[in-house]
Amino acid sequence: MLLELSIKDFAIIEKLDVSFNQGMTVLTGETGAGKSIIIDAVGLLAGGRGSADFVRTGADKAVLQGVFDIAEIDNTKNALIKLGIDATNDLVITRELHKGGRSVCRINGTIVNLNSLKSVGETLIDIHGQNEHQELMNSEKHLALLDHFDEKMVGKVRAKYEEAYADYSKLNQQLNKSRKNEHEWNQRVDMLQFQVEEIKSANLMAGEDEELEKRRDQLNNFQSISDALSTSFQLLEGEDGASAIDQIGSVMQELQSISDYDDEYQQVSDEVQSAYYALEDVTNRVRSALDAMEWNSNELDEVEQRLEVVRQLKKKYGNSIEEILNYLNKIENELNEMTGSGNNLDDLAQEVEARYQRVKKLGTQLTEMRQRMALALEAAIREQLSGLYMEKTQFKVQFTPKAEPDRTGFDGVEFLIQPNPGEDLKPLAKIASGGELSRIMLALKTIFARNEGVTSIIFDEVDTGVSGRVAQAIADKIHEISAHSQVLCISHLPQVAARADHQLHVAKKVVDGRTMTNLTVLNDEGRVNEIAKMLAGVNITELSLEHARELLKTEQAH
Repeated sequence: MLLELSIKDFAIIEKLDVSFNQGMTVLTGETGAGKSIIIDAVGLLAGGRGSADFVRTGADKAVLQGVFDIAEIDNTKNALIKLGIDATNDLVITRELHKGGRSVCRINGTIVNLNSLKSVGETLIDIHGQNEHQELMNSEKHLALLDHFDEKMVGKVRAKYEEAYADYSKLNQQLNKSRKNEHEWNQRVDMLQFQVEEIKSANLMAGEDEELEKRRDQLNNFQSISDALSTSFQLLEGEDGASAIDQIGSVMQELQSISDYDDEYQQVSDEVQSAYYALEDVTNRVRSALDAMEWNSNELDEVEQRLEVVRQLKKKYGNSIEEILNYLNKIENELNEMTGSGNNLDDLAQEVEARYQRVKKLGTQLTEMRQRMALALEAAIREQLSGLYMEKTQFKVQFTPKAEPDRTGFDGVEFLIQPNPGEDLKPLAKIASGGELSRIMLALKTIFARNEGVTSIIFDEVDTGVSGRVAQAIADKIHEISAHSQVLCISHLPQVAARADHQLHVAKKVVDGRTMTNLTVLNDEGRVNEIAKMLAGVNITELSLEHARELLKTEQAH
C-alpha cells in the first residue's frame, strides 16, 4: 500500500506531504482544486509519462516521492529482483521532472529508466479514471480481461501454449521463407554442406600450422642442422683426450685433489664438477639428436602440401585454425536449422505440421478453459450488476474462432451487453452509456481485486453521471474493493465520501498572486461539514449538517 506521498513544485502544488492508510480513502474538494493533480503525481511514480509542463512556474524541477509497504506484494518483489534491486518491505520511489525536459527515476536510491520504473509501478498502482473505460470499449482487451478472471486456472496451459506457438511460428516462418526462396534456399544448403565437408575433411587440429611451419624450417635447413650437431659432438667427445669434456674432466680431477685445503678450492671444484655433468648431459642429447637425424626427401613435400591446405582454408574461412573451427561450428548449426529433422523441405513441412498439431491441442484446451471461465465470469458480472441496480442487464462473453491462431490462442473474445429486456445483445462498445460503463467497470474491479495483487487501486471520478441509489451502490462497491486493496478515490458524491474510511479535503487558495493547493485530513466534524457542503452547496444549513451526520452514521454502520 501507499504509505507516504511527498510532492514539491508540481503543477499548482508548491509542497505537499500526506500519509495514507489501509482501506478506502476519499479525496474531496471543489473542481480544479488539485485532486487529480495528486493522482497524476502517483501515476508518475508508477511509471507514467512525464512532461516539463508539470514543473511549477518559477521552479527548476518537480520532485515526487512515494513510500510503499510491499511486505506482502510478491509481484513487486519479483519485479525488483529482476532489476537487481533489494526487495525490502519498504519501497521508496523518487521521480524528478526538470524544466529542461529531463526526467530522473530512482527506486530505493538506484537510478532506473522509465520502462524499469513502469515494470515495478504496474504491480503497485492501478489507476482508473473516466478514460480508463476505454479498455472496456476496446474488444482487443477483452480476452486479457477474461484470462485475468481466473489466472490460476488458465495460466499454466496458456504458458505451454505460448511456448508451443513460438516454436511452431518460428519454424513455420522458416518454411514459408524457404518455399518462397526455394532456389536460394537449396543453393545455401549446398554451399553450407560443401563448406562443412571441406573443413571437416581437412581434419584440422588447433596449433597444427605452427608445428608444420617449425618442421618445414627444420627440413629446409637439414644439412646446416646436421653439420652443427656433428661438429658439436666431435668437440664435446673427440678422440685422444682432445675433447672438451675430457679436458673439463681433467680440470675436475685436479681441483678435487686440492679441494680439502681451502673453501674457495672446494667451491670451484664443485662448480667445475657441475659443469662436467651438465656437458655430459648435453653430449648425450646431441648424440640422440644426431641419431634421430634422417633425411626423407618426401617429408618436405608432404609438409608443404599440408601447409598449402591450411593456407587455402585460411583464405576462405578465417585467419587461424581456431577461427576456421569456430566458423565450422557456426555453419553446422545453421545447416542443422535449415535442414531440420531431414534434408529437404518435405521433412521441414512435416515438422511444422507436428508442431501445429501440438499448438492445436493446447489451443483447444485453452479454449475449453476460457469457455468455462466465461460462464463463471458472466454469472459473477450479473451478480455484481444486480447490486448496482442493473439487475435486468444481460452480460455475455462471445467467442469467435480465429482463422489462424496467434500467440493468444484460437479465440476472438468480445463482451456483449443487453441493458434492457427485449433488445439484442450488442457489443459493449456500441451500446453502453457512461454511467453503465462505470458500473460495469466497478463490477469487474470488484471481481478482479480479489486476486489482482496490486497494492493500491485509484478511482478518479469514476462515479460521474450517477446519483441516488446508484451512487449509493457504487459507494458500496468501491468500499468492497478496499477490503482487498488500498483504495484512493476522488469523488463529488456525498454517498461515496461518507462510505470511506478516511477523508482528505483538497482546496486551493491564492497567496501573493500564486495559486497553491492545500490538503487537510478531516476529522469527524470536518467530514460532517464537507459532506454537508457536498449535499447543500455553498450555504450549509443545520438540516444539511444533520443529513450529513445521518449519512455518515449510516455508512459507517455498514
